[in-house]
Amino acid sequence: MMKRSTLICLASLTTLFAGPALAAPEIYVVDTTHTFPRFEYNHFGFSNQIQRFNKTSGTVVFDRSARTGSVDIVIDARSVDTGYALFNEHIQGEDFLDTARYPTITYKSTGVRFDGDQPVAIEGNLTIKGITKPVTLTVNSFKTMPHPILKKDALGANASARIRRSEFNAGKHAPNVSDELTLSIAVEALGQ
Repeated sequence: MMKRSTLICLASLTTLFAGPALAAPEIYVVDTTHTFPRFEYNHFGFSNQIQRFNKTSGTVVFDRSARTGSVDIVIDARSVDTGYALFNEHIQGEDFLDTARYPTITYKSTGVRFDGDQPVAIEGNLTIKGITKPVTLTVNSFKTMPHPILKKDALGANASARIRRSEFNAGKHAPNVSDELTLSIAVEALGQ
């Protein structure tokens, strides 16, 4: 018959090794006041222009112990902000975002690559103007910690990818206005 202390020791070891495997994925909801996707392109060789979207929603699921995660982002394409109202309307027109027919841009992940316990790339599908293409976002920075003001778990990341406007039927004026652009997403999300 096993001694009681041996049974307690075995039970403790079982709990220790089972704990991380049973950890549940954490769900974070995008903080709309600190999440602003941007896009950068070259304008007639004069300068690189950086524009942003002001309204974004979505969720991030993160499981550090299992090294898995997912991202689901919805960008309100009508919230494009160039700093100039007339140009905002131009970008929302048929030749570019066509927001009358396609009011949202979405990104849905299909996988997350990790280096150790840090995500380094997010593979997924980007949909613009009803056209879906695979796009891999490179994660440039990533952090989780309790939010110092809101006192709840928080997650933040910066990720970017290079895409071609013409692949999404938005290539007017290329190559004078560069077809290739950089899409950057600065995201903060709060734990639920």
